[in-house]
Parts: sequence; C-alpha cells; structure tokens
Amino acid sequence: MTYTENVRLALQSIKSNRLRTMLTALIIAIGLSALVGILTTLDAVKASMTEAFSSMGANSFNIRNRGSGIRIGNGKRPKPFKSIRYEDAVKFKQRLNAPANVAISVFASGGSTVKYKQEKTNPNINIQGFDENGLGSQGLELTLGRNFSASEALANTNICIIGSEIAKTVFKNESPLDKVINVGNNKLKVIGVLAEKGSGMGSSSDRAVYVPLYKAKLINSNANPSYTITVAVPNKAIMDNVIGEATSTFRNIRKIKIKEPNNFEITKSDSVAQSLDENLKYIVLGGIAIGAITLLGASIALMNIMMVSVTERTREIGVRKAIGANPSVIRKQFLIEAVVICLMGGFFGIMLGVGIGNLISFSMGGAFLMPWTFIITGFILCVIVGIFSGYYPALKASKLDPVEALRYE
Repeated sequence: MTYTENVRLALQSIKSNRLRTMLTALIIAIGLSALVGILTTLDAVKASMTEAFSSMGANSFNIRNRGSGIRIGNGKRPKPFKSIRYEDAVKFKQRLNAPANVAISVFASGGSTVKYKQEKTNPNINIQGFDENGLGSQGLELTLGRNFSASEALANTNICIIGSEIAKTVFKNESPLDKVINVGNNKLKVIGVLAEKGSGMGSSSDRAVYVPLYKAKLINSNANPSYTITVAVPNKAIMDNVIGEATSTFRNIRKIKIKEPNNFEITKSDSVAQSLDENLKYIVLGGIAIGAITLLGASIALMNIMMVSVTERTREIGVRKAIGANPSVIRKQFLIEAVVICLMGGFFGIMLGVGIGNLISFSMGGAFLMPWTFIITGFILCVIVGIFSGYYPALKASKLDPVEALRYE
C-alpha cells in the first residue's frame, strides 16, 4: 500500500473523529504557540533594544564615570569612578585633536511637571541637558524649530527643546514655538519640538525637556552630577586611533599619573548592542527550554490519545489484517495519522505564536516580524513529535492478533 493511500485512510479516520482530532490538535497548537510565541517575543525585544542603542551611531563611543551596567541575573553592577565634571567635559571637547564630533550631555532632573496656561503634564518629565551636538549623538530629530547654538549651549539661556508628547499635551492644536512654559521652577522658551520616537530601554525622549548644557548645570537636582561625553568619528577605520587620542587627552585633564589606571570608562556604542546580544542568548535558551517542556507535555497527551484510538479501533484493525494488510501497513497508517494531526495543530499553533509575538512587538513600538527560522523549525518539530507520539501506539496496533482483534467487543 502506498503512502498516498495511507494518508487518505488517515484523513478519513481524522474526519470521522472530528472532536478527538480537534482536541489533539489543540494540545499540539498550545505547545507550539508557547514555543514560537516566546521566541518571536524575544526577537522583538532584541530588535527593540538594538534599535535603541544603534540610534547612538555605529561609529561612536561614550566616556562615562561607569560602564553601561548591562547585566543578567546576579551580575555585579560596575563600580563607578569619580564623577565627570562639567569643566572636565568642556575641556575635553576643546582639547581633543582628532577628526571627531564631540557631544556632552547630562541628566538634570526627573519627575518634573510642564505647565502652559491651564494645561499641564503628569509629574513624569525628565530634564536633560546637552550641547549643540546632543541631538545627533542621541539620534533625535526636530519636527519644528531649531537646535541650540554653540554659544547658547554654554550660556545660562532660558530656552528648551521639548518632546512630542509634551507638545501634544500642553499645546493641543497651538504651535509651541516661542511659547514660555514652566518646567518645575524654571520658565523656559520653546525653540524646538522633537519628532516622535517612542520608548526605548525604559526612557522616552517624547516625555523629556532638553535645555542647554550650562543651564542644566545650574538647575541640576544632583549635587554631584556626572556628565557623559559622546565622540562620533566619520569612519570606523579610525575608531581605535580616536579612542587612543581621547584616552590620552582625558587622562591629562583628570591628571592621572602614568602608572595609574583610567578612572573613567570608554564604551563603544556597538559593543553595547553586542553585550545585549550575548545576554539575550541565555534568555533565548530559557525560552526554548520552557517551550520544549510544554511541547513534551503535548506529545505525551497525543500519545495517550493515540493509544485510546488504537483501543477504540481494534476491530477495524482486525478486519484490515484479515483482508491482507500486513503489520507494516498498519504501523504506517497510525504513524501518518499522528503526524497529520500534529501538522494541523502545528499550523494553528505557529500562526498563534507569531501573532502573540507580533502583538508584543507592536506594543513595544517594533515592526512586524515573520520568524521563518522558527516557523520551519516548528513544522519539523511537528513531524518529530508526531513520530515520537505515534510510534508506540502504531507498533501496538501492528502487533494485534487479527483473530483476537475481530473478537474484540
């Protein structure tokens, strides 16, 4: 008997036992949707995190008083060095003798409220300071207005650039440009509005007010703030040379002796993305383990249902053997039936998993993902689970004695 005939018989059996088939396929669908959903979600998380850091520029590096602090599980947070002062950062920008663009930024205050006339925001607005190069270093774009000038960045100028969410909340349909707003205890004139960007890594430029660097120094709520220096180079080929020059320059500014180690951290923006990728591998392995356990439970349930099916169809097996079907044909029929049921459940499970993963991706502001690797792997797993779950019931059916099977019931 050909495989085509066995498939036809398997489909006939599935059709005649719709409820049992649906329940069995549902078990497989739940197992695979869990596996594919977890892996698709992790892909979405990885894409979101990588995009958040890649906005800093592939050819840039940061000078901070501590590392990125990215860690998984019980990883230790990097020990901070002494803060990078405003004066240190400005001197570095003036002294660096390299073909690079230097930006300075600092976190000034959090939990502020923005007010304009009768309208105000929730007290969740961050105030950040940067210089004329800050927009580019943080991957921000303007939709209205202008950027700070170099002279404004180093002066006590009461101007600001606001995020898109703030503009929508307090100005409604009115243009924010040249309007004076209250940000905490400060009155600032709006000169620019940022393009909507969404949240990334727990923060959002849409709910932030950006002020000139020196103004941020004056209003900073932290008594000892640490400034971040971002250096962007035009060509990745000269990255190491610029890092060497920057290290030497900043060591001189910080008055570090020759034999003493650096008391600051230099972190490449692409190394942050690579660190995330390395850490996410462990999460992916955890997701695969959870999905595999769920799928194992589904395969055991399928085997149990196939055993019930063999018991219910003992007389049918006896008739087929009596008219000439050999054990190999019987075994193939039940194996193919288990695989077909798995593929049916797998199709719906994979589609459900992809849908769940993409819903989470959309909620994170990500794009639609079609994880072809996981989809193809899912269908291969369906065949493997079908063979694994159906082999013993099929073997049992093939070994039934035809005389005893005909006398069954």
